[in-house]
Amino acid sequence: MKTLRGLIAILVITFVVAFSVAAQTVLTKLDGTKVDVEAQDGKIVVLAIGASWLPLSNKQAEFANELAKKYAGKNVVFYFVVTDSTNSRSKNYASNAAVSQFAEERRLTMPVLRDSDGVLTIRNFKIEQVPSFVILDKNGNSTIEPFGGIDPKYDLIGPISKAIDKLL
Repeated sequence: MKTLRGLIAILVITFVVAFSVAAQTVLTKLDGTKVDVEAQDGKIVVLAIGASWLPLSNKQAEFANELAKKYAGKNVVFYFVVTDSTNSRSKNYASNAAVSQFAEERRLTMPVLRDSDGVLTIRNFKIEQVPSFVILDKNGNSTIEPFGGIDPKYDLIGPISKAIDKLL
């Protein structure tokens, strides 16, 4: 009986650990470094989730740079997350060099992270469309709906700033 209880306890612990690891959103920088965007040591995290092949991501990059400049020196971290596929057979494939070129041409002032095909960010943050902005509170929780569907004629700086200011 003790053996059975011990086995059940091990299985439960294994399940809990596996579930908590799966729930994390760990993405990769272009240099291969891993970043858990939900564990940023008490900082507000803003994720600009786009794709290098998507024309609206150009406007998104402008918004992201402007927001990063506005909140420089404050308790806010910005990341640009590309959902381009890392699978060379995919129609939406982009190499790290192509993503780097995208970031350089748009003068992105924040680290660029890869989420191949958007699997982690779309699922974890319930994103319905790309490009989108996701804001995480100081505990790594997404407390508001993602800002999705960028219209080049509509300035998202104001609404995103208000959401960030509420969390500061």
